[in-house]
Amino acid sequence: MKHIKKLKDIGIASGVGAIIAFGLAGCGSSEDSSMAQAIQKQGATVFIEKTSDGSYKIADEFPSNDTRVFLRESDANGAMSERLLSQAEIDRLLQEENAKIDAGTSGLTNSNLSSGSGGLGLGEAILASAAGAIIGSWIGSKLFNNPAYQNTRQGAYNNPSTYNRSVNSFNKAATSSTASKAGSNARSGFFGGGSGSGSSQATGG
Repeated sequence: MKHIKKLKDIGIASGVGAIIAFGLAGCGSSEDSSMAQAIQKQGATVFIEKTSDGSYKIADEFPSNDTRVFLRESDANGAMSERLLSQAEIDRLLQEENAKIDAGTSGLTNSNLSSGSGGLGLGEAILASAAGAIIGSWIGSKLFNNPAYQNTRQGAYNNPSTYNRSVNSFNKAATSSTASKAGSNARSGFFGGGSGSGSSQATGG
């Protein structure tokens, strides 16, 4: 947990720009900023599924207190299993992906290397997800203004509805976080920052 927290701090230190590079929000810059803040504060739980052709797709993701990545894959009999990726596994995958980005051999930044269906490797799928915006934010600057990345990222989800559901869930979290913060700031201004009833009211809305 300490390791995850440290990586989260690195993500915040990298600035909002690194998060926005992952294209998690809609169009307006204020909306982008709110989305970035929601992800930084709340984290993200991501489910990645290994497909029949050996590539990986984002099956689901949503805001959560801790940032976690689960891998779903089928055995030889077709039975689906699910496990939480360790921090050591994620670190190794992201280091490998970083090297591929530098070498120009990553499917994230070179659209000719990803399959026609948008299939990606596991490290690529993690970086394309909301979790990647936090734990891989140190790579984010290499993805700025990269059309191949923006196109590949949307194709990294198992279907358009999964992508849209993800965007909506983080938008909702961003809106809720902004409203809660605004209410809390207003109360502390008027009542001198009393933490009793003010904080309970803030969480109620």
